[in-house]
Amino acid sequence: MTRTLLALLVLGASVLSAEDPSRAALEKTVRGRLDALDAHSTLYAKHLATGREITLRADEPVNTVSVIKIPIMVLAYRDAEAGRLNLDERHVIRPEELRRGTGILQAFAVGLNPTWRDLVTQMMITSDNTATDLLIERLGLARVNHMLETMGYQETRLRMTIGRLFRGVWEQLDPKNAALSDRDVFERGFPEDAAAPARYMAYVADPTKWFGRTTAREMSLMLERLQKGELAGPASTEEMIRTLQRQLYFSRLPQRIRFRAKVGHKTGDWPPIIGNDVGILYSDAGPIVVSVFTNQNRGSFFDLEAAIGKVAEDVLDAWR
Repeated sequence: MTRTLLALLVLGASVLSAEDPSRAALEKTVRGRLDALDAHSTLYAKHLATGREITLRADEPVNTVSVIKIPIMVLAYRDAEAGRLNLDERHVIRPEELRRGTGILQAFAVGLNPTWRDLVTQMMITSDNTATDLLIERLGLARVNHMLETMGYQETRLRMTIGRLFRGVWEQLDPKNAALSDRDVFERGFPEDAAAPARYMAYVADPTKWFGRTTAREMSLMLERLQKGELAGPASTEEMIRTLQRQLYFSRLPQRIRFRAKVGHKTGDWPPIIGNDVGILYSDAGPIVVSVFTNQNRGSFFDLEAAIGKVAEDVLDAWR
């Protein structure tokens, strides 16, 4: 063995040993922030340039809520590349297609005529539920899951439409409400009786009622593959990343770092019970993927969002 090779091996070993304490310190800090919440939290973060990572219950399945809209976007762009979907084609929104919850399309007069690209954009940047169900109908729920399966994702699945999810809330109140149409559910909104909060807590905890399912590790892997251009062609990849960077909700991952680093991300919400955020932090030292899921929150939602913001800052400070 040459002295040069030996010196390189010793240097490599010293670098690895130096990194171990920093990783342990970062994991301890992040774990302390998330475990202090009265919620079930999971996390996976990775610095793509170096392969450094930290994990917290990263392989436990979680309720995605709107985070599962990321693979819907991916399939839309893959279909556009394959000629199955024209993103510039327009769709007239009918009354029965409107959905409550997040998004702005429900606030416009019936008859709005957006392009499919507009619908993808609204599904991502305002988490629009009307746009989401229109895209699920257009692309096919089974096809979203087939794509995920063929890509090797074991846990990540889209489980139902938004319409079905919200009808289930009314079914929980009275099984007879299973006969409600999507329009009926839209007009009713959400139950607001005194027992509703406890029912919501039980509803979103039931894995059979989840809108989507994933793990922190699998969602971060999807973001990593998106960043590397492995999910679609270059033009589609660039547009999807740009869409994530146009996200209009800043109260979690970008909360403390949005003026220091660009962030492309997707939230998932059922306040105050669920507050998820997954994204790519564009640090000076290269992209960092972060997935944070907080389910079954019984504490302050303000504290939950603040903790996620601090975790993003911790990671950026450690790896930049």
